[in-house]
Amino acid sequence: MANVQDLLRPSIKALKAYSSARDEFQEDTSDMVFLDANENPFNNGINRYPDPQQNEVKDVLSSLKGVRKNHILLGNGSDEVLDLIVRAFCEPNQDNIIILPPTYGMYEVLANLNAVAIKKVLLTETFQPQVDQILDVADANSKILFLCSPNNPSGNSFNDNEVETLLKKFEGIVVIDEAYIDFSNQDSWLGRLEEFPNLIITQTLSKAYGMAGIRLGICYASEAIISVLNTIKPPYNINVLTQNKAVELLKQTELVSDEIDSILIERSKLMSELKSISYINKIYPSDTNFVLVKLDDATKRYNQLIKEGVVVRNRTTQPLCENCLRLTVGTPSENITLITALTKLQ
Repeated sequence: MANVQDLLRPSIKALKAYSSARDEFQEDTSDMVFLDANENPFNNGINRYPDPQQNEVKDVLSSLKGVRKNHILLGNGSDEVLDLIVRAFCEPNQDNIIILPPTYGMYEVLANLNAVAIKKVLLTETFQPQVDQILDVADANSKILFLCSPNNPSGNSFNDNEVETLLKKFEGIVVIDEAYIDFSNQDSWLGRLEEFPNLIITQTLSKAYGMAGIRLGICYASEAIISVLNTIKPPYNINVLTQNKAVELLKQTELVSDEIDSILIERSKLMSELKSISYINKIYPSDTNFVLVKLDDATKRYNQLIKEGVVVRNRTTQPLCENCLRLTVGTPSENITLITALTKLQ
C-alpha cells in the first residue's frame, strides 16, 4: 500500500488551516471574558461559537468505541466527511475513485462535484466485491476505493477476507462506509484500524442511534489522515445544538441497545411475513435496518403502496436491482401496516 502522504494532493499538503478564535484559545474557559470572536455578548445559550474540535462529543465516542480522540473527525453528516476525503486525496480532472454498484449514490455525486473521474466495478450477483477486477481497473490515479459494508441497497456485508485483500493490495485509500454496522453480526473494522494506514472508516448517528435530524457523521482514521481532514474542514462545521444533542443521546446506551434489538426482532418478523407474498420472488439477506426484495414489477407495486399510504424505495433502476424495492424496518405497527398493504395488492 502507498504512503498516505504520497496520496495527498500537493495543494492540500501545502495548505495552512484557518485558525479560528476558539482554536487559538483553548485553556480553562471558566471566569474568562471572551472578546476575541466578535460574538454577540448576550447569553442565550447559542450566542457563542461551538467547539471547533467537538471535544465533548469525541470524549463520549472515544469511550464507546475504544478509539483515541485524535483518530476521530466529525462532519455535518457523513456526506461532509466523504466530501472532505475526496477533496483531500483526489486532484480534480486528474484522479479517479472506484465504486462498486449498486452502492450509496453520494460517492458518485461527490466525485462529480469535485471533477473526479469514476471507475465502476459491479458487485457479483450475490453482492460481493470482485477483487481481481477492482485491482485490475485501478491505476496510478485511483486514489480512493469506496466499500459500503453493510451495503446499501443490497443489505449484506462484504466478506472479511476480500476486504482485507483490498486493504493490502489497493494502492490508495480504502473507505469502509459502516453506516449500518450496528445492525450486523459482523465486527466493525474499527478493531483493526491501526493495522492499515490507508483505512478510513465512516459511521453515522443517523441510523441505529436515531439522530438523522441532527446530521452528524463520524470518520475514524490514522492520526495523519485526521490531521489533514481537520486542516480542510470548515472551522465550525458542527453546531452547538448538534453537539449537545449528540452528547445527550450517546450516553443513553441502554435505550439505543433496546431500539437496535427491537429493529432486529422486527426485521426477522418482516422477512418471515414477506415469504407469504406471492409476487415477491426473492428476499435478500440483511445486516441492516432494511430489507431488499425482488418482485414481479417493482414500479407497479411501489405506486400501489403509495395509494395504500406506505412509502418504500424503488431501486429498480440500480445495477443488479431490477424490480427491487427497499423496505425500511419500522415500528411493529408500521410493519403490520406494510404487510397488510402488500397482502391486499392484486
